[in-house]
Amino acid sequence: MRIIYFLLLSLSVFAKEAKFFPGEYVVKFKNNKSSVMAMTNQLKSQLGLEVKSTMPNLGITVFKTNNEKINIASLKSNPNIAIVEPNYIYSINYSFGVRTNDPSLSKLWGMINTGQPDSSGKVGTPGIDINAINAWKVQTGSPDVVVAVIDTGVNYKSKDLADNMWINQAEKNGKKGVDDDGNGYIDDIYGWNFVKNSADPLDDQGHGSHCSGTIGAVGNDKYGIVGVAWKTKIMALKFLDSNGSGSLDNALLAIDYAVKNGAKVLSNSWGGGGFSETLKDAIERSNQAGAVFVAAAGNESNNNDNNESYPASYDVPNIISVAAIDNKGRLANFSNYGKKKVHIAAPGVNIYSTVVKGYDSWSGTSMATPHVSGAAVLMASQYPTMTGIQIKEALLNAAKPNKFLRGKVSTGGHLDAYSALMQINVGPDPEDPANWQKKMDYQLSTEHPYKPLLKHSWEITVPDANEISIYFEKMDTEFRFDNISLYDSGGKLIQTLSGENNETFSENIKGNYVKIVFDTDKSVEKFGFDITKVHYR
Repeated sequence: MRIIYFLLLSLSVFAKEAKFFPGEYVVKFKNNKSSVMAMTNQLKSQLGLEVKSTMPNLGITVFKTNNEKINIASLKSNPNIAIVEPNYIYSINYSFGVRTNDPSLSKLWGMINTGQPDSSGKVGTPGIDINAINAWKVQTGSPDVVVAVIDTGVNYKSKDLADNMWINQAEKNGKKGVDDDGNGYIDDIYGWNFVKNSADPLDDQGHGSHCSGTIGAVGNDKYGIVGVAWKTKIMALKFLDSNGSGSLDNALLAIDYAVKNGAKVLSNSWGGGGFSETLKDAIERSNQAGAVFVAAAGNESNNNDNNESYPASYDVPNIISVAAIDNKGRLANFSNYGKKKVHIAAPGVNIYSTVVKGYDSWSGTSMATPHVSGAAVLMASQYPTMTGIQIKEALLNAAKPNKFLRGKVSTGGHLDAYSALMQINVGPDPEDPANWQKKMDYQLSTEHPYKPLLKHSWEITVPDANEISIYFEKMDTEFRFDNISLYDSGGKLIQTLSGENNETFSENIKGNYVKIVFDTDKSVEKFGFDITKVHYR
C-alpha cells in the first residue's frame, strides 16, 4: 500500500489515506536499550514474527507477519512495548510538470524574478522571488555547512552538483569493505542508500537531484544553474525508491544518520502516513542536535490546520513547513496551507533544476522546500553558532508579506533570503487589510448548507472608502465547483474563492463597492459563507 501526494496531472482533490506496508510494525520497547535484542527474540519466538530490521540504539525493531490476528492492539498489550505503529509509506511531494555567470540563471525565476516567463510561458511578477540577488551580496554559502537531502538519492555525478557533495573522507581514504569511521556504515562516501542498504545513494528517480540543485548547485562556475547556496556540502540519503516511495523505518535511519554525521540542515520533500511517534522522536533528536528540519507542506490543496500532513505538521520546534507559490506570488493550486501549521511559502511552480539526466522544470511543495533549505544553509554559513530553531525564527521573521498568503501560512509571506541574512524583522504589512484602522461590522451569510444550482448576488457599498476588503469569518464550499466571485464597480472580476477559507480577507478592491456572486452546482452542498465585517481605507 502506498500514499502519494496527488500530482498536477490530476486536478481532483482526494482525502488523505495513511498507507503502510501490510503486516509490518515499528515497535519501540520500554526499559534499557541493551535489552532490545532479548525482547526482540522473545517476541519473535512467542508470536512467530519475522524481524525485518532492528535499531538497538533507538530501542526499535521492525517486525513482519502474515498472521492477521497480530495487530497494533495485540502488540500493545505486551508490557515491554512502549510504541507500536504501522510501517508507514512516505512519498515525494512534487508534480510533473549578485548575478552569477551560470548560463541558465534566467530560468530560475525563484531566485531572480524580473517578470520573465517560466517554462510554461506564464509571465511572472517582478520581485516575486527569494531576493537571491541581494542575499548573495551578503553570503553565498560555505563548505562547512552540511545539508542532508533525505529523498530519492542525489546524482553526485552531475557537473552542477559534484563539487558540492558531502564526502566522508575517512571512508574515501580508508579501506574498502571496512567501516573506517566506525559510524556503523561501510564505505559510505556520499551518504547511504537505505532502500538497498548499500553505500551508493545515486539517484534513480530524479526528485532528490532536483531538490539538491535548488539547494546547492555550484554557483558562478559558468555552467548550468546555481543553487540558493553556491557552496555547501550535500549529504545524499536515499530512503525513497525509484517510484518515489519509502518506509518509516528507513526514514528513521536516514534522519539519525544525518544528525550523527553532522548535518545542520535536513531537507525533506516528502510526506504521507499517519501520526508516527517514532518519526516525531527522530525529528526531536535533530532538534536536540541543533539542526533545522525543513519539510514540504504537501500537494493536496489541503488545510493542514484541520487535516495534518506529516512530517510537516509535527509539533517540533525546529520544523519549517513550506507551501508553494507560482511566479505571480499566488499560492499554487495544489499546495497545502494552514495559518497555524504551515509557516512560509517559497517558489514551487515550474522550477528548473538538475535531474538524473540534465535539467527539467517540476512543480510541487517539494520544489519550494529546497529554496528554504538553501536559505537555511546561507544562514548557517553566515551565523555558524545559530541553532536550528534560531535559523527558523530568522527565516520566518523575515518573510516578505504577500497578500495571496494571508490566512494561508503563519507568516503571511514568502521566503526572503536577504532579509533573513540581515535579520530584518518585517513589520506589519500596510497592504494587509487586517492592519487597516477603519472597519465596520457587516453581516452577510448564505444558507447553511446552501442550495444546489444556486446563482445569487449581493452588493456592498462603504460610502467613505477608497479601498475595501471583506472578511469571511467562515467559508466552506465545494472546491473548484462552488465559487464565490468578487467584482468591482466597473464589473471587473477581482477574485474567485472556493473551498475552505476561514478567517480570511478578500483581495483589496479599489473603490467603495463590491458585488459578490455565488455559483453552485448540484453535486455537493457545504456550509457556504459568513461575512462579518468590512475593512476599508
